[in-house]
Amino acid sequence: MEKLRIIFMGTPEFAIPSLEMLIKNNYHVVAVITSMDKPKGRGRQLSASPVKIFAQHHQIPVLQPKNLKSPQFLDELKEYKANLQVVVAFRMLPEVVWGMPDFGTFNLHASMLPQYRGAAPINWVLMNGEEKTGLTTFFIKQEIDTGNIILQQEEPIFPEDNAGSLHDRLMIQGAELVLRTVRLIETDDFKLKKQKDFPGLKFAPKITREMCLIDWNKNQDEMHNFVRGLSPYPAAWIKISGTTYKIFQVSKGDKTTAIKVGEYQTDNRSFLCFQCKDGLINVEQWQPEGKRRMTLPDFFRGNSL
Repeated sequence: MEKLRIIFMGTPEFAIPSLEMLIKNNYHVVAVITSMDKPKGRGRQLSASPVKIFAQHHQIPVLQPKNLKSPQFLDELKEYKANLQVVVAFRMLPEVVWGMPDFGTFNLHASMLPQYRGAAPINWVLMNGEEKTGLTTFFIKQEIDTGNIILQQEEPIFPEDNAGSLHDRLMIQGAELVLRTVRLIETDDFKLKKQKDFPGLKFAPKITREMCLIDWNKNQDEMHNFVRGLSPYPAAWIKISGTTYKIFQVSKGDKTTAIKVGEYQTDNRSFLCFQCKDGLINVEQWQPEGKRRMTLPDFFRGNSL
């Protein structure tokens, strides 16, 4: 079999260990494709993606196409003569791109497909209270996240997990799965598994800010899962007296109370709890608008509700 010439596609931190794993194992990554630089912070200075910064550090050519179908980009892509493309946390590809290399284009997805197809599987498995998730590599085809499966690996979800801790575990394990997948493709030693749809499939659509607004009509378990599934990013939020508060950590409190759903109790010293559908939810960590993330005792040292 001819030597692999890999183009790697990805943007966020989640993709870096996979790219690093390929480099450390002496695979020839001929180029990296990532998102365009975006303005960030108060000064709106252009900021490169984590993958771009990493690729430049390793002196790998970087392409940042605005339009993945533009003739100029496609011509440039062909010049690298890649025979395999690896995708980790990038945007949807047109067929003219994913169909280009001889050995195909595979994607790493942070769920056990076909469950949780979509942009935010790590958030949704936690918000839905799942006890396990996993990783899948699959060959890309036109319909998003539906291609034939190469490898899968399960991962338990622990009670103390939030989106941040689960993201970090899957990020590292995903790199190992990418390496195993590339080795199988390199030796032509794999059997594909077709995805089968079935009743009860759950999806993982992109999460908007409006979706993160807390609804106190949920029960305690739903509230706990909602907050940890969005922590630390994009974060569940509420408004109190016109001020927005991001909530990162909660715990379940008493079941019997005298206050109505959505109302809160506080001693303005160490605790704040809200009434949800079937009991109290204690706020443990939050971030008032314009301030840093803090515990409730820290907040009450200089503030009151």
